[in-house]
Amino acid sequence: MSARRTPHVSTGPYAPPAARRVLEAVSADGSRLHVEVHGEEGAPAVVLAHGWTCSTAFWAAQVRALAATHRVIAYDQRGHGRSPAARAYGTAALADDLVAVLAATLAPGERAVVAGHSMGGMTVMAAAGRPEFDERVAAALLCSTGSSRLVEEALVVPLRPGRTRTRMTGAVLGSRAPLGPVTPVARKVLKYATMGPGSAPDRVEACARIVHGCPTGVRHGWSQVLHGLDLDDRLAHLTVPTAVIGGTADRLTPVVHARGLAAALPHCVGLTELTGMGHMTPIEAPEAVTGVIRELAARYLGPTATVTATATVTPTATVTPTPGTKDTKEKTP
Repeated sequence: MSARRTPHVSTGPYAPPAARRVLEAVSADGSRLHVEVHGEEGAPAVVLAHGWTCSTAFWAAQVRALAATHRVIAYDQRGHGRSPAARAYGTAALADDLVAVLAATLAPGERAVVAGHSMGGMTVMAAAGRPEFDERVAAALLCSTGSSRLVEEALVVPLRPGRTRTRMTGAVLGSRAPLGPVTPVARKVLKYATMGPGSAPDRVEACARIVHGCPTGVRHGWSQVLHGLDLDDRLAHLTVPTAVIGGTADRLTPVVHARGLAAALPHCVGLTELTGMGHMTPIEAPEAVTGVIRELAARYLGPTATVTATATVTPTATVTPTPGTKDTKEKTP
């Protein structure tokens, strides 16, 4: 791979740190998944599942911030990053892969906070209700994701809702055309489609490198899964305490999805709307996303923490990060 196609930036806060340990998890159908472990053994465990066209590099900021006090486990979804492509793409495969990673990395009786961005959030929803998931997951974060109607609700194509917009959106997202090198034009296109208008250049560059590093066939194959996604019936099974994050300028999964998830989840413990942020929230607003993960771990992985599946009143939060500076937070109970 040439320097211009390096699948992640190599310097700065969005360059992926070296893992303390690397291993392979084997999924139900034999697919092998690249897994990285950061931090010290015995520390509270956080598992990170990235989204469509991304890789473990997408979580670089969260890994750097959390690894000093947590054991951070990040893995490449099948076909992404260093996980080989597989024959089967689908929500069942996503769930199989997640429970395989949990089994390969957590000690008997150990539980983790699982955070999923975009397709990673769909992975969490798909796995909900499986005994392997319920036994090993203490709390979850659904970040910039949705459970259904992804193509119909997307705002990437600037047309009124309807069949024409849905058809054109499906064609754009499902394109088989190679993305090619990361050029100024490519950065502008990616920023428009996936990030907020105020995203800093280094954050755009980090996202562009990762997305352009995804193989064309894998990108297309998973786009077909997302096109027909319907995980609405799985939300009732996601009974662990679950937080939701959405960007108010997200064109791929508009904030209406986050609000719908928060309303439908049996045990939602918070909805955070990131003002002006797009779809790539872990990179666009890293401190805000890391903060929610840290809060979940502190509350549900502590020695006296207990997890219940009863419904709770969902608080809301509005977070207004300033591009290129540390995020600030305002909460409304």
